[in-house]
Amino acid sequence: MSRAPIPARTDVPDDVDAVTEAVLTASRLLVAVSARSIASAGDLITVPQFRLLVVLHSRGPLKQAALAEHLGVTPSTASRMIDRLVAVALVARLGNPSSRREVVIELTREGDRIVRVVTHRRRREIAAIVEKMPETARRGLVDALTAFAEAGGEPPAGNPAEAVWV
Repeated sequence: MSRAPIPARTDVPDDVDAVTEAVLTASRLLVAVSARSIASAGDLITVPQFRLLVVLHSRGPLKQAALAEHLGVTPSTASRMIDRLVAVALVARLGNPSSRREVVIELTREGDRIVRVVTHRRRREIAAIVEKMPETARRGLVDALTAFAEAGGEPPAGNPAEAVWV
């Protein structure tokens, strides 16, 4: 059964400042959800370290410079983050099979498990929030958030059961 198209609302501001304010407000909530889900994993990792794990989870093994670029940090900052995550066995430095002089950073099984556990907890909390939204408000949210993520260069999460967010 097809649904009738939702009429366009004329009372919703579409200027960049109004949309930016709405996204900032929503991001406060999303950061709080993120922080709570990461805290549930114990004191093992920080939010920026979890982001590094998520990048590796979504993009696969990467050279340190590429990882730093994806994170928007300097190579030395990425190196310190990697050192801490190697120390707790969440990532590993491996020789690049295509060039013995290069090193790639890869998630360990435990790193992958942490990403999945934290993401599962986050997904449950976000679903509980979304369920409280009126159905009419939910309809446009997928398109808007997808466009927002694409504009920011975030790769699609793929299967919703595998979705990873930080």
